[in-house]
Amino acid sequence: MSYKIYLHDTETDCIGSGTLSSAYIKQQLEAAAGADVGVHISSVGGSAFDAIAIYDLLKKYPGKVTTYIDALAASAASVVAMGGQQVVMSKYALLMIHKPMVGSGGNADELLKDVQMLNVVQSRLAQIYMDKSGLDGITINSLINSVTWMTADQALNLGFIDRIDDYNSPITNSALIQKYTDTAPAVYQRCINKILNNKNNMNIENRELIEKTTSVLDKIMNFFKKVVNKQTITDKGTLHHAGDIDQGTEVYQDEDMTTPAPTDTYTTADGKKVTVQKGQVQKVSPCETDIDDEDDDDDLPEDKFKSTKKPADVENRVQQLKAKLYAQNALLSEAKAALETANNSLQKTRTEVKNEIKSTFSPEGSKRSNKAKAEATPFFAPQSEIAKNAVKKAIAP
Repeated sequence: MSYKIYLHDTETDCIGSGTLSSAYIKQQLEAAAGADVGVHISSVGGSAFDAIAIYDLLKKYPGKVTTYIDALAASAASVVAMGGQQVVMSKYALLMIHKPMVGSGGNADELLKDVQMLNVVQSRLAQIYMDKSGLDGITINSLINSVTWMTADQALNLGFIDRIDDYNSPITNSALIQKYTDTAPAVYQRCINKILNNKNNMNIENRELIEKTTSVLDKIMNFFKKVVNKQTITDKGTLHHAGDIDQGTEVYQDEDMTTPAPTDTYTTADGKKVTVQKGQVQKVSPCETDIDDEDDDDDLPEDKFKSTKKPADVENRVQQLKAKLYAQNALLSEAKAALETANNSLQKTRTEVKNEIKSTFSPEGSKRSNKAKAEATPFFAPQSEIAKNAVKKAIAP
């Protein structure tokens, strides 16, 4: 049984005061004495500094901490929610993040200092969200600047939470997929839990459904393999693999990393020999010889046409040159594609180019224009394709 702490707003208290202050949480964690802790949150927010202090206390606590978003984790309360090793959100709850605010007065210099302080605070809050979700800084700050409200599904898609509490009956088939959920990284677990939450009949013993779910899980694993895919160009084509190529590395002949590379010996552009058997690297041999440039006739003996090199050395050199030519051809193909794209852009008419330009000009001093700009649809600028898709899902109705 875990030790429960409730951070629920009262008529007088919110994050930073009373039973929702960092001092009170510190006392509660000391009373828990290392036992597992469940922190239940239902708060509109409060002090950003107290929220960071509570977040820090939860992260440093020696026992397991699970945070539960019961109804609302808004503003500073959303920071507290990120402090759990696992974040669970009710299917009916909401999560909200926004820019930090302060009530102040004074001259222009004093107000400018407040602006600088708020920017620093936002950078710290953004880092907490980034550490939890894995999203990049541009995406997180776009969500913060837009005052983003998230449902449980949207928060799960974006990585802010790990599981949705939907109060369904226990899943009797969970033992069959335990190996996926127990050892998988957090990002895999979020995807797996989302699949399970979308299956209304998972509490029924259904072999066909289990096979389908297992197939989806395998596809998820292959997808993340593809994300970290690296390429090594050889004399016999490109080898695709995850991480550095070394003994025991699995290598594939396609970008999806589904077809193992054929058993053979491959020579890389730098002369290394990679021995592959049944899609797995058995041995990586360094370049055995370094044949000097023989273009300078002054350094050659009179019997220069009598080669002193062993046939194996010559064969190594030939394979090395083939790998370099293959790499150069790949680069030339990429350059050709880039030139074709640039040429197509040059062929556009003035009207087509003009239609692609989106003006963000707002007349200075126009309150109505500023208001309209502030109420426009939030602009998201994620850097990666994964972040783009995640943001699209999160803002979908």
